Amino acid sequence: MSFSLYIARRYTISRSKSSAVNIITAIAALGIIASTAALFIIMSAFSGLREFTVSFTNATDPELRVAPALGKSFTISAQQEQELKKTAGITHYTKIAEERVLFYYDGKEQVAYLKGVDSIYTDVNPIKEKVIQGNWLQPETSQVVIGYGIMSKLSMGLFDFNNALEVYVPKPGKGLIKSPEDGFKKATLIPIGIYSVNDDVDSKYVFADLGLTQELLQFKPEQITAIELKLTPGANEETVREKLNTIFKGKIAIKNRIQLNASLYKMLNAENLVTYLFCSLVVVMTLFCLAGALIMLILDKRENIKTLYSLGTTVTELRNIFLYQGIFITTLGVLIGLAISVSVVLAQQHYSLIMLTDTLAYPVQFTFVNILIVIATIYTLGILASWLAANRVNNKLLENS
Repeated sequence: MSFSLYIARRYTISRSKSSAVNIITAIAALGIIASTAALFIIMSAFSGLREFTVSFTNATDPELRVAPALGKSFTISAQQEQELKKTAGITHYTKIAEERVLFYYDGKEQVAYLKGVDSIYTDVNPIKEKVIQGNWLQPETSQVVIGYGIMSKLSMGLFDFNNALEVYVPKPGKGLIKSPEDGFKKATLIPIGIYSVNDDVDSKYVFADLGLTQELLQFKPEQITAIELKLTPGANEETVREKLNTIFKGKIAIKNRIQLNASLYKMLNAENLVTYLFCSLVVVMTLFCLAGALIMLILDKRENIKTLYSLGTTVTELRNIFLYQGIFITTLGVLIGLAISVSVVLAQQHYSLIMLTDTLAYPVQFTFVNILIVIATIYTLGILASWLAANRVNNKLLENS
């Protein structure tokens, strides 16, 4: 153990003769404990809110989505399907036919997306878990599952045999439309279930059978608008992307869940950064107390410093004494602060101490990344504050001691 480190340890565990210095040092230590705990709890709460928000998109957005690079649709051959099945890293894939259409019910109209899905769709996306009333649709039928928002706007319910839900799909082609029959392809649908994810999704999609949707869109059997993929745990996304580009000869655009919700993730990242910077500003203000406590300690120990200097201790070694003491106080505050905050976060996760509603606990997420961020932030600012205070030990101070 170096001389400076030994003296710093003695100064840290011993009390000063001045009660004012002891009080200021205790306040500085409490400030570090409080700021550490607050920073970790706030970051854990934001991480929980982030995951809670993102969980809504996970119900309808796949891990990877393959769409045509140009145009709205593309074809997939039997050979390409066989290659997809053999591709390492892909657990399931589902074919999608999707288009923006008009829904009509009892005199009310609503524009939304008709999303045709096959029987594998629920293995790729957990939308079936979001069905709050009724059941999921059966393949090769006219059954549909409608979002709660669309149901509300159309004022409709399930199993209403007095009014029919109709869908109008624009027909491709050129020239003037002389009648609705010439411009639209019409079909009667049977609402069989209601799903609820969030306001945006609930007002966006009506899920139907893939074959029915292809017929309404006048697609060929092998013609689709997208393929959605579920990857095996630990699969290399870049490797899967390369294989997909090889299968479809580079004529596709591949997006993962983050790219499909780029604006949402940008907003969440910006909010996370602002929250972190705001909390770090509070930590900076708190660590000014540490710098003040060390300066008061330096002034209180002037006679001891002068004695050590006369015995041959260099100015650098004297400065290191108070630098190390600041690091000791910071370490003590970080350890206690993390112990308190981790206990609070884990208690909220397991026992739901704070509730947003009667059934929904305030979301928090415990991650080691947040612990590392908190440690790095507190230590960086703590060492900086200690270094600034330790620099008050100079020749002028020694001459005036």
